[in-house]
Amino acid sequence: MSAIKDKDLKYNLHSWSAQGALNPIVVTKAEGIYFWDEEGKKYADMSSQLVNSNLGHGNKAIVDAIVEQAQKIPFMGPAFAMDCRADAAEAVVKISGFPEGSKVFFTNAGAEANENAIKIARQYTGKWKIFSQYRCYHGSSAGAGMLTGEPRHFFNEPGGPGFVKYDGPYAYRAPKACKFENDDDVADFYLELLENQILYEGPEQIAAIWLESVVGSNGVLIAPKKWYQGVRALCDKYEILMVADEVMAGWFRTGKAFAYMNFEYQPDMITFAKGVTCGYVPLGGAVVSPKIAKHFDNTVMGCGLTYSAHPMGCAAAVATIKEYQDLDIENKMKATSKLLADTLDSYVEKHACVGQVRHIGLFSAIELVKDKETREPLVPFGKDPEGIMPKIIGMLKADGFWTYSHENMFVVTPPLIITEEQLVEEMAKVDKVLDAVDAMI
Repeated sequence: MSAIKDKDLKYNLHSWSAQGALNPIVVTKAEGIYFWDEEGKKYADMSSQLVNSNLGHGNKAIVDAIVEQAQKIPFMGPAFAMDCRADAAEAVVKISGFPEGSKVFFTNAGAEANENAIKIARQYTGKWKIFSQYRCYHGSSAGAGMLTGEPRHFFNEPGGPGFVKYDGPYAYRAPKACKFENDDDVADFYLELLENQILYEGPEQIAAIWLESVVGSNGVLIAPKKWYQGVRALCDKYEILMVADEVMAGWFRTGKAFAYMNFEYQPDMITFAKGVTCGYVPLGGAVVSPKIAKHFDNTVMGCGLTYSAHPMGCAAAVATIKEYQDLDIENKMKATSKLLADTLDSYVEKHACVGQVRHIGLFSAIELVKDKETREPLVPFGKDPEGIMPKIIGMLKADGFWTYSHENMFVVTPPLIITEEQLVEEMAKVDKVLDAVDAMI
């Protein structure tokens, strides 16, 4: 064991892990879409770390902005106005697609963004119940962890009151009795379920309905356009706020600045983090609509953080947003997005283990099954007693393809700067590993 790894395991607690079983890679270099371990092995970062390194590693413009701000004023309390704060807030609001009069509250990360958005929703509406979807992830802090609708929220239970889960569209795993002819059928079915729940729980008590604009780690679940627009209509009907979590799906990951823009609806709030600085320094936040912003003109907003609108985070955000625009990411990723989509679609026909693939932009997931006909997942929900998924990820890792799995799925979410040549090279590794999984089943 290397000295670095030995010291790391001696003093660090790692996320979501039994510590005694860990064997972390020691990273010594990162550039573009690649990183290297201490033995010189190169990995393609095909998950963009935690789907946040959208512009890859070592982007000079972002690094220079952080250094410049560190040399100028590295920190100042959130009560003070600063050029970097004003510039970052303006840049975020303008790119968000929200109308004039909208504002942003900056946090340190996505979980904090959702935590504070919960508080804002409750303060604004005077109501206390919060709806969020099964098979969604919104963070692991106290409130965000209760928003989360998959096994990681068990660590937060019993948690605070008022969090209600609903079933969002996932036609591939719908009840067997469901026979959908088209996307409208899918949307109508799940909207009826949601409206029933609203009535059961009492709309006069529901502050907000949360959703990931595109469900991320839980399988890149892309709902029909009619679903999003229907949720918007229900929120208007029952005076409930609609909150779109854009932490993972935002910042051009789906081909648009924010994922909600693909579906032609307007949320009341969006939460964001990850790609706003590409992880170079921590920053997150919540953009609120003009009606919410105006509410707090004469009412105290009960949210505050020592590092809210941290100067170096704000400087990094300004530089990152400018890089998305200067590099013309929205247009340049169209070719690679199509290539990824075509490649993944071919796997459904080619591989017995591939039940379904889902993709939008450079945001995709491969769902693995034991049997295409029955759709039996490769591992049961919430369980993997034989460690099958880690074995598959291990095979990819051995070939220098870095990603992660969740349940019976793994994501393919490369940096948005990836070239077609790099994508072809890396997806050949996936093809090879899926051949091995076919043999396994």
